[in-house]
Amino acid sequence: MSKLQVGDPAPAFTLPDADGVPVSLADFAGRRVVVYFYPAALTPGCTTQAVDFTAAREQFDAAGLTVLGISPDAPAKLARFRTKHDLAVRLLSDADKDVLRAYGAYGLKKLYGKEIEGVIRSTFVIDVDAAGAGTIALAQYGVKATGHVDRLRRELGL
Repeated sequence: MSKLQVGDPAPAFTLPDADGVPVSLADFAGRRVVVYFYPAALTPGCTTQAVDFTAAREQFDAAGLTVLGISPDAPAKLARFRTKHDLAVRLLSDADKDVLRAYGAYGLKKLYGKEIEGVIRSTFVIDVDAAGAGTIALAQYGVKATGHVDRLRRELGL
């Protein structure tokens, strides 16, 4: 697994959201995007992170940052997750894990002392140019769900 670094091109993607609507990185041309990868909807840590991003959405919006959450969950499960927790961030489905792999957010990790293959909780800030191509402005791997959004806000000066 290769990790992306600041200044690297952001892998382009088009993924369905919780409603099955395709969303591409290029849709955010001229903007900044926070893309966070999480293991599974409707689990405690992922819920904490999604709820925290939702609570801070106005601050991200005011700073010109759009937040996208990506997991391998199917759109129907993402829709249930969004409804159950009244989430205001856009959730995307990467069932094939191609985008997760492209960002280095899927691979070997330790879970309860065992090495397993799975989603590595990761967050990226991407500057998307006018042509729709992205550049990594911030890359964080192996983040903890609890407190992550507050730390990210501080790092971004929000």
